[in-house]
Amino acid sequence: MSDLLWQKPGVAVDAQIQAFLAGDDVLLDREFFLHDIEASRAHAQGLQRIGMLTGEELVGLERELTTLAEDFRSGAFVLDERFEDGHSAIEARLTERLGDAGRRIHAGRSRNDQVLVATRLWLKEKLARVQALCREVAGIALDRAQAESALPMPGYTHLQRAVVSSAGMWWAGWAEAFIDNAQRAGETRAWVDANPLGTAAGYGVNLPLDRAHTTQALGFARLQVSPLYAQLSRGKFELAALEALNSAMLDLRRLAWDLSLFTSAEFGFVKLPAQYTTGSSIMPNKRNPDVVELMRGTYASVAAARTEIEHLLSLPGGYHRDLQITKGALFHGFGKGLAALALLPDLLRNLDWDAGRMRAAIDPSMYATDLAVDLAREGVPFRDAYRQAADPARWAEGDPQASLSARVSPGAAGDLRLDALRKRLSDASSSA
Repeated sequence: MSDLLWQKPGVAVDAQIQAFLAGDDVLLDREFFLHDIEASRAHAQGLQRIGMLTGEELVGLERELTTLAEDFRSGAFVLDERFEDGHSAIEARLTERLGDAGRRIHAGRSRNDQVLVATRLWLKEKLARVQALCREVAGIALDRAQAESALPMPGYTHLQRAVVSSAGMWWAGWAEAFIDNAQRAGETRAWVDANPLGTAAGYGVNLPLDRAHTTQALGFARLQVSPLYAQLSRGKFELAALEALNSAMLDLRRLAWDLSLFTSAEFGFVKLPAQYTTGSSIMPNKRNPDVVELMRGTYASVAAARTEIEHLLSLPGGYHRDLQITKGALFHGFGKGLAALALLPDLLRNLDWDAGRMRAAIDPSMYATDLAVDLAREGVPFRDAYRQAADPARWAEGDPQASLSARVSPGAAGDLRLDALRKRLSDASSSA
């Protein structure tokens, strides 16, 4: 490992203690390294603008930062145990190539400042990905709701057959859910779109840093003004980002539960694309919905990441080393969640309904609610209509299409209001 910036003369660094302090920083910083390089570029530009670097030194630093990014992408440079973390690796590389000019890159910064801006840029990128995937899912669901609006299927409450429903209603429900998820991800991204670069360890520095320039150079919407708040926001912003992802994962979990049930032999309503199933290792007659089951389980990883960060935030104001641990939770939460969410669009595009099985599962009892409402419309008090409709003797085979067409309350099968949902999706897309 290269010399530690903070190492004091005459004080030996205990290897076991240092390993504990560093934790997984080198491994985790691989995820944030390219963002750290870009933030270092903007910081160097800012230093040149206030006379801390010459124009020639800035040219050299920008050239070497570009080369470092290219080497990292190609594998020619590996962030490994030679370095304490990603930030020290950048400084070591620049010092090796440029001497004193490379050493000046850290002026006016702290390692905490560096991880704050790198993870903030990373968060913006990941939230944009969440938003895009949710919009894509919502669009698929809307298209299928339109195409399959009149396809009858049983509707369930308490896992019991309840009323006649339709594939159109099923799809419309997920469409609106993921429109909301996209909107929440976008709003969260806008909220965290604040530049912490130049706040150092939470108290600023004795330099007139050009923070307006770095804000523009890094594509932030605004400056995070207070250095103290930059520290208070660390963990708080990460928590909000995970909560936005959580919203989508909650819906993914429930959607996957529906598919788990609907693909079972007992239901048989849905056939998954073959690539979303696997064979049993012992039962040659089976194909298992493993992808759907793992999608269902992935919410736990995102929820765990959120909980880990939440428990870290019981701290007084200022910077504390505890906050280092937020990086791991953030990486694992988004890594697991986005991997699951990214598989959803093609799954929804390609699943098939078994219309015959769904129609056969609609029995006479499922028209009882229609009967109760029809009696109430004729003037029978609803309590009396309910009792009459509850009598099995009054149940008879009905017409599922007629039942669906008669369900005209806004949003129900007879009035799905898909145009309103499509407008919301369009508005969300244009504001992204």
